[in-house]
Amino acid sequence: MVDFEVDGDGAARVSRAAAEFESEVVYLNTASLGLPPVRTTTTLVSVLEDWGHGTSNPMDFDIPLEEARSHYADMVGVPSGRVAVGSQVSVFAGLVAANLPDGSEVLTAEGDFTSILFPFLAQERRGVTVREVPLERIPDSVTPRTTLVSVSAVQSSNGRMVDLDGLEAACAATGTRVLLDTTQSTGWLPVDAGRFAYTVGGGYKWLLTPRGTAFFTVREEFLDELIPHTANWYAGENPWTSIYGSPLRLAADARRFDVSPAWHSWVGAATSMKLLTEVGVEALHRHAVGLSDRFCAAVGIEPAGSAIVSLAVDEATPDTLREAGIAAAMRAGRLRLAFHVYNTEDDVDAAAEVVRRHLV
Repeated sequence: MVDFEVDGDGAARVSRAAAEFESEVVYLNTASLGLPPVRTTTTLVSVLEDWGHGTSNPMDFDIPLEEARSHYADMVGVPSGRVAVGSQVSVFAGLVAANLPDGSEVLTAEGDFTSILFPFLAQERRGVTVREVPLERIPDSVTPRTTLVSVSAVQSSNGRMVDLDGLEAACAATGTRVLLDTTQSTGWLPVDAGRFAYTVGGGYKWLLTPRGTAFFTVREEFLDELIPHTANWYAGENPWTSIYGSPLRLAADARRFDVSPAWHSWVGAATSMKLLTEVGVEALHRHAVGLSDRFCAAVGIEPAGSAIVSLAVDEATPDTLREAGIAAAMRAGRLRLAFHVYNTEDDVDAAAEVVRRHLV
């Protein structure tokens, strides 16, 4: 493991971090599953061995969980007391959905990820309606009747980004709240979670954590308005004293929305996220978008300023990429490539060499 100062040259920090990964392929599939650094796999092996030897102490897992919570808070610019932790994005989206007043209108983007769509569609029996519009029309489609906008900061299928400034302004004018999904953004795109009522993000993509880690932020003025429908022992002010019996004794801050953690996943989360915070979000952003723009230029398409690139290719492309040792994904009928801290210009050039022959 390499420790390094966060105030040095961003490109140098990226380079040193990249040396901690051991992928055997050109890995351009972070939007599906992030790669762990060696420090994370080494740590996980150690705690799994402790488990097997019978020497694990459940209380010890609180330490990496709180480290991960703190890292996430730093990345999205809020105090750690405004961050709840859980296992899946849909749990927190469902919490917000269950708290909507009867008859609410929810605005969302056409084709957005269903984990922030289905929880609201499931509220139909209470008169909750979901209105879907094209992503670029989200800010202009907010009206005084819109109770909530539920939208991804970056679209999973194609990497397109919502106009966050326009969204914030439109919702401020109507009193509409926002649930922003940062799953495809936190880890490469600077996002200020404090701008929005709620944000939710999964960790296993751009944060390079094991699956079973998710984060939820709530603005302070909305904490007491949310009924903690998923209240459990770990949501207590002191979880290890709230295991049995009444009365209800939940945490005073956003930890009241915590979901009982998948312990080993949080060990990996703390370790991976420490690496990302050492690099810094601004440096991660410059690196990822720089590689994405280089790829777009190489294949002759317009850059979009996103770490995710989506393009139309022929049906032979997936097999050709696999044969070339390049990992990518097909989403919504198009090839999706994602560029992160462990990728290099050589990775970009290798992918471009294959893809430019298969564009349609």
